[in-house]
Order: sequence, then C-alpha cells, then structure tokens
Amino acid sequence: MSSDAPWWRGATVYHIYVRSFYDSNGDGQGDLPGVLAKLDYIKSLGVDAIWLSPVHPSPNRDWGYDVSDYKGVQPDYGTEADLKALVDAAHAKGLKVLLDEVLAHTSDEHAWFRDALAGGEKSDWYVWAPLKDDGTAPNNWLAVFGGPAWAYAPGRRLAYHHKFLKVQPKLNWRNPDAKAAALAVLDYWLGQGIDGFRLDVANAFLHDDRLRDNPVDPSRGGHRWSAAANFQLHYNDANLPENIALLDETRRVVDRHPDRFVFGEFSEEAERCGGFASPTEGLHAGYSFPLLIAHRMGPDFILKHFADLARYPDHWPCISFCNHDIPRTASRFGDGSPNSEKPVAKLMLALLLSLRGTILVYQGEELGLPEADLTREQLRDPVGDLYWPVHKGRDGCRTPIPWGPGENLGFSTGQPWLPVAPEHEGLTVAAQEADPDSTLAFSRALLAARQGSDALRLGDIVFRESPAPLLAFERSHGGERWLCQFNMSGEATAASSEGETVLATGEITEGRLGPYAARLSRL
Repeated sequence: MSSDAPWWRGATVYHIYVRSFYDSNGDGQGDLPGVLAKLDYIKSLGVDAIWLSPVHPSPNRDWGYDVSDYKGVQPDYGTEADLKALVDAAHAKGLKVLLDEVLAHTSDEHAWFRDALAGGEKSDWYVWAPLKDDGTAPNNWLAVFGGPAWAYAPGRRLAYHHKFLKVQPKLNWRNPDAKAAALAVLDYWLGQGIDGFRLDVANAFLHDDRLRDNPVDPSRGGHRWSAAANFQLHYNDANLPENIALLDETRRVVDRHPDRFVFGEFSEEAERCGGFASPTEGLHAGYSFPLLIAHRMGPDFILKHFADLARYPDHWPCISFCNHDIPRTASRFGDGSPNSEKPVAKLMLALLLSLRGTILVYQGEELGLPEADLTREQLRDPVGDLYWPVHKGRDGCRTPIPWGPGENLGFSTGQPWLPVAPEHEGLTVAAQEADPDSTLAFSRALLAARQGSDALRLGDIVFRESPAPLLAFERSHGGERWLCQFNMSGEATAASSEGETVLATGEITEGRLGPYAARLSRL
C-alpha cells in the first residue's frame, strides 16, 4: 500500500448514529460506552475511521442537530470521560474518530442565542432582519422543515433566519466574533485528540448579505420529495461561491493540527457539486446530494454525478449512498419485494466500495438492512410529523441496530427510543456472523479488497461505454488495474469476462451478469 497519501484519501469511514447503535445501560438509548463495547466489531469490518453523529448537549428537537453547548457531551450518551475513553481505545486499534459538528446554526437554548435574543453583546451573532411593512417575512426563503425560514422575535421586533426548525437559529458567519467562536469549537476538540470532522450543511455557513430572494426552481420541486423549500434554488440562503473562502479558512484551522481531516455536506445543486473542496481551496473533501436522493436503479445517476465532479478535476469526493437522513439503500433501490433487498444491498455495497473517493458507510449498511416501516405514532422525527404521509421522515433509517436474538434484538434491555424493526429480525449481526453468504461477510471481503489495493483506494476511475443496465469502469494506480462491472437491473445482461475474478455477487456466467450481479476482476 502507498504511504505518501494522507490517511483519509480513499479511506472508509463508518458512520455511527449513536442513539441507535448500542445501549450500554438499559435506558433505551445508544451511548458512547455502547460504541466502545462494539469497537472490536467495527474494527473487524476493515474500516479506517468512525464518524459519530453529534455528541454535544441538545434539547433534541432535531436529535442533536440543535446544539446547546459545543464543549460538552450529551448526558444521554455519557460524559467527556466516556468520549475520551472511546477515542483512546479507537486509536489503540488504529481507528480515527471524527465528530459531527453543527456550526451553521445552534439550538435556541444555546447561551449565544439567549444573549442575542435579549439584545446583548452577541446580538449580531445570528441573522436578523426586519419584517416587511405588512408583517410578512423579510424575503421568500423557505425552511427545509416547512414554512418561511424566518421567526419573529417580539422582544427585538426583528425576525431571525432558520434554515430548518425555528428552534435552530442560523449563526451569522459574517460576524467576525461569531465566526471566531465557531472555529474555536473545532480547535477545542482537535486539542482533545479528535481526528477531524464532518461539517453539517457546510454549504450554508454564509447567506446573501443583501437577503435577496431565492430564484424559482424550474423543476418546481420535482427532483426531491415535495417539501415547499424544494420549489426554490437555494442560491442566496446557501451555496454561495464565496462560501469556498470561508470553508478554506475552516480547513486551515484543522490543518494546524497534523494528520487531521475535515469534510462537509455540500450543495444540493448538481452543477455546484465538487466546488467546495480541493487540494488548495475549501475543505479536504465533501459529499453532495445527487447520490443520496437518487431512487431509481441504473447507471445514469453514477455517470452523471462523476461527470459533474469532473468539472473540478482536483476535487476529492466523499461517496455515500445513505445516511441518517436518507432511506436505506436496500429498500430505496430494490424493486419493492423483500427478495430483492439482499441482492441489491450486496450490489450497492460492491459499487460503493469500488468508487473513487473517501467512502462513507452508514451503520447497518454492512448488514443490508432495509428501511423500517414505522407508523406515525412511532415517529420521533419532526420531518415525518410535518410531511406525513408523503414523506415519512427519517426514522425508518434510524431504528436500532439488530445485534442478536432476544429482547430488542440485543440493542437494549430497556424500552428503545425508536422501536426495533421487525424487518431486521433475520439480519442480526449474530445471524450474519454465522452465515458465510451473508451481506456482512461480503462487506468484510469488499473492505479487505479495498484495503489491500492502491488502485481501489487511490486510483483513477475511467468509465467504459456500456449499454444500460451495465455500469462498468476501470480503477488503476501504478501497474495495478481492476475492471468493476455492475448489473443495475433485475434482468441478466451481457458483460465482459476480462481478467481474474476477485470478488463477485449474484449469478456470474461467461459473458453475462445475472440480476443485480457484480464482478470485480483484476486485469
């Protein structure tokens, strides 16, 4: 393996939604000691790092993405000592630890916002504007979670901007003191031994200082589920080109500490994907929404995304098919039948772990877990409550990890904060550990192949012209070459028989790939 590249380039990062990972004390909620207890399992997968969902204190109106204290640990998850113990143990096993930092906004219970609300010295740390003369919102910006992206504060006779819930006021990164305070959060945790960060909505740190309206999206929201905010192109409340310089400044804070990594969540606009990270500007890497919002199997969404990234040839991407906000891959790309979920899960894992970039694997993806089907009464997610039944929220991908047989499938001895999914009963870690044909076994084989290959981790990617539904590309580095082929359909298709098969899933015959089959061969 090459040693001259930074550790994160081509690495695989395992994304842990802490509240649903493993409960160590029976209170029904996953916690940091629970992650520590499962560290051997994580290491056995063959990943390089873990990314923890937000661990800071929060009133949990958006489950940790509304931070009330950046320098503490959420009591539900444990203590600062528990976090340090996890970091130390992970480092001893050769795993890096990344935190999820939410710096575009805070909770309305954060001390900074309470001071701003009272007109104190931090009064300009958030984005404020007067209402129009008729009492309506300052502009047409819409919140992702519904309604105008402004909330009126009678005490100040002004409205404050919130891109999500009204309890998540937008931090004003144009204020030098607010920006310095946000950057100091990163510096603090780097000093505690954290190896880097995923930055939530990093495309939305800056807003248009003239508060100009967002333009209309010509597709009228057709590219995503039908939130009203999707009827706009978010060019003025987020995605500003000048955001790159700000992200570059953020990266320099991280670079002051050797061997660290910062990546971010970027634009939902395809033409801007890849524009916020490079070797010389912006963050180290980032991921964008096209791969996450795709819902139809086929080569096109991969080909188009990499064509979009090609506009920024120096960009190093993060590649992700699902996360804590996105329906699980096995269900999203399946044909709707339970019989398709395992073949689709394996196919998409083979594709994910063959692509060029830093790979983000969401907990349970290695098990091929399908989306949980919850009732409205079971939901804890404000998105599901707002948009039911058109959009059932994000809890279907946030249910507890199934570890084994018995009570709550081994997740907790108490009442889980979200119900354990009946769909996951046959997919527990214990059951898959005993099955050499399991999705878990295939995941480990894929990760071992990636870990052992400079071409798969670091190499160039060149797509071959292939008729749909076949997706084919080569990965190469030095003298090493791989051919990666994927049948993105439920029908058999013609494929090349070149090279020596190293890994495969599904039915593979001479010159053909069966339904949802994949073949990785060394040339």
